[in-house]
Amino acid sequence: MKRPYRVVVLGAGLAAAALLAAGCGTGGVASAGGPPDTNKGQQLFSATCGGCHTLQAAGTTGTNGPNLDNAFAASVAQGYSQSSIENLVLDQIRLGSGSVASYTTSKKFKTLPTMPANLVKGQDAIDVAAYVASVAGQSGFTSPVSFPSLGTDGAKIFKGAGCAGCHTLAAAGSTGTVGPNLDQLGSTLTVAVVTHQVEVGGGPMPAFQGKLSAAQIQAVAQYVSSSVGKK
Repeated sequence: MKRPYRVVVLGAGLAAAALLAAGCGTGGVASAGGPPDTNKGQQLFSATCGGCHTLQAAGTTGTNGPNLDNAFAASVAQGYSQSSIENLVLDQIRLGSGSVASYTTSKKFKTLPTMPANLVKGQDAIDVAAYVASVAGQSGFTSPVSFPSLGTDGAKIFKGAGCAGCHTLAAAGSTGTVGPNLDQLGSTLTVAVVTHQVEVGGGPMPAFQGKLSAAQIQAVAQYVSSSVGKK
């Protein structure tokens, strides 16, 4: 039997994870603002976080960051309070993270990109944390994205590989703010430029060479290059 996919957050996240394991949360910081709006939290999560994280309830399949269902499934099953999870998520949003080590079903560790601090702030951060805490891990562990299953449809790859959650591209209906607004970059995004960026990554964007096939990288590069500035 294969060991379930689990994640371990290093640096600032490790202290927060320890608090969750102790059932303590972070002292109620998630209630510091107004009452959480989980509907707004879901919208913000999909636009800002979904490109990097898998969360079944939100329909997101990002692989750049930890799978949030897998991160919290065991805690949910063991009866940890929703408020403890909410406070942990809120801390992670505010603090960001160092490198993340992800233990996969193949029993190997891989390093995931750093998460910037304060991608959403104030009440928005509280809303996102409340939403994630209300749904993450509720249905147990979820499987990671199968990149081969995305085929060579550039639009499908753009969404399925998590690009839509990090970048704004009107033609794809995406409004991500983690990475550059692709429409604003316009004609500078030639097929060659996009291909190189997808292959090597940069900053919070991971390298997809070795994850996506050469044909898939070419397909998504052509899609982006031909779609920028269009609606």
